[in-house]
Amino acid sequence: MLRSSIRTLSRQNLIFASASLRAPRHSFSSSLGSSLIVSRFPHHPSRSLNPPPLSLSSSTANSLRFDRAMASNSDSPQSIYDFTVKDARGKDVDLSIYKGKVLMIVNVASQCGLTDSNYTELTQLYQKYKDQGLEILAFPCNQFGSQEPGNNEQIVEFACTRFKAEYPIFDKKLMQVEVNGKEAAPIYKFLKSSKGGLFGDGIKWNFTKFLVNKEGEVVERYAPTTSPLSMEVWGMLLFSTT
Repeated sequence: MLRSSIRTLSRQNLIFASASLRAPRHSFSSSLGSSLIVSRFPHHPSRSLNPPPLSLSSSTANSLRFDRAMASNSDSPQSIYDFTVKDARGKDVDLSIYKGKVLMIVNVASQCGLTDSNYTELTQLYQKYKDQGLEILAFPCNQFGSQEPGNNEQIVEFACTRFKAEYPIFDKKLMQVEVNGKEAAPIYKFLKSSKGGLFGDGIKWNFTKFLVNKEGEVVERYAPTTSPLSMEVWGMLLFSTT
């Protein structure tokens, strides 16, 4: 009976001892964790390891959402076919209709010293190569010396009656003042960024010419004084490519 009581007491002591050994280990772990928190934030011993997220004012949050929206819609144009412009009648023209054609894009003016020679040769060039896929896109521009003062109807009548122009002439409002500067038409920003001039990107005067291949890529830029007929060799090379 005595031995049985001793064995029971021994088992109870072992259980108590085991529990006692585990208790300090748990207390040490909690103490260590607290000391780590304090060491990471010495000036704020009560700060949590997971502080609450910063709150933004409604105006700041709206601004961030706007910036993200703008970034998602800021894809830069890859070719001339990514643009839509208005013709002289105010009708939208998607330039992708010219896929597979060679384009010459010109800022024209009716009262420039270069008007007669350029309009005459543009007509000759167009007559010669239109059946092979040449298109001339004329954008009236009043930015240089106010040399395109007329409205759309007057410009079209001048080009078509005096110079027999059969190629499309676009809306003067698009190009009335800006081919250069912050307010430059998007299509001209693209043209200039694709092919800079001898002294920088800016358009220097009326009748600057951009040559675009069948894939909508700007391949060459010509000065206002360059004769359109002197560009014939370039055109023939482009027509021959697939």
